[in-house]
Amino acid sequence: MAIFTRPIDGRKHASSIRRYLADRVAQRKSSMLPSLVTIVVGDNPASHTYVRFKTKAAKSIGMQTRAIVLHDDTSEHELIRRILELNEDSSVNGILVQLPLPSHHQVRKVVSAIDPLKDVDGFHPNNVAALVMGDQGFIPCTPLGCLYLLYAEGIKVSGAHCVVIGRSAVVGRPMAHLLLREHATVTSCHRFTKNLADVTRSADILISATGVAGLLTKDHVSPGATVIDVGQGRNGKGVLVGDACHDALMGHAGALTPVPGGVGPMTIAMLLTNTMAAYARQNPDEEFSIRDMFQNALALSSEHNWNQILPVD
Repeated sequence: MAIFTRPIDGRKHASSIRRYLADRVAQRKSSMLPSLVTIVVGDNPASHTYVRFKTKAAKSIGMQTRAIVLHDDTSEHELIRRILELNEDSSVNGILVQLPLPSHHQVRKVVSAIDPLKDVDGFHPNNVAALVMGDQGFIPCTPLGCLYLLYAEGIKVSGAHCVVIGRSAVVGRPMAHLLLREHATVTSCHRFTKNLADVTRSADILISATGVAGLLTKDHVSPGATVIDVGQGRNGKGVLVGDACHDALMGHAGALTPVPGGVGPMTIAMLLTNTMAAYARQNPDEEFSIRDMFQNALALSSEHNWNQILPVD
């Protein structure tokens, strides 16, 4: 029996978030604009492309933004010195070091140099601990974007069985912890998981972040389940695709994010959201809450009489 598969349009939701944030920037009380600084080291074409996207998105909502471009042979000492200068600059609210870094840099050491209050990527150990402990901190952008899609689409997370494939520090692990905070029952899978399809078929919500093109087939997905496809890879023809066999899951999954156009735009939207939150936390007179932004999304989705639970801020 065929099922109507609802496509989850990440571009549409990201556009809605940008409008929401642009209004908040315009309504700020301070004369200072929210500010995001990105640092990119080396000449990785993908990194420079991502930074351009992020810079363009920040400017589009009225934020101040600039990119610091450093040569591939920049020492770790020099990179950290630049970060520490930005930490002390009160006009800078958010700092992002674009990954990957050249091999002579220790990512954990570099990320740990960022002021946790300006760590809008959510990778500083203090923010990682806050996520695990249920305290206030910055949540990594991609997991936060996935959660936003679920709630904005009226897909109930509380009480659902969520299976996360992948255990990276960027997506898989923080995604699992975030879903636990939202009262889901969470199963984490990875390359050593036995009988993967048997596990994933039990999921109400399946989130895959492996980068293995075509990993998920109909055999992996229960009829009517929601599939959030975070992975990006190239198929045999060199075309950008996700972890899921998209065509095979249409008419089988209940809801499905496309690649591209699904989670990707949400990652940048959540970077802007975290930057706005950092601005508010550093300026006590300013008012902004990620909880309120989610509330706005839920209010819009309530037109469809879906059951929603407000996510943790």
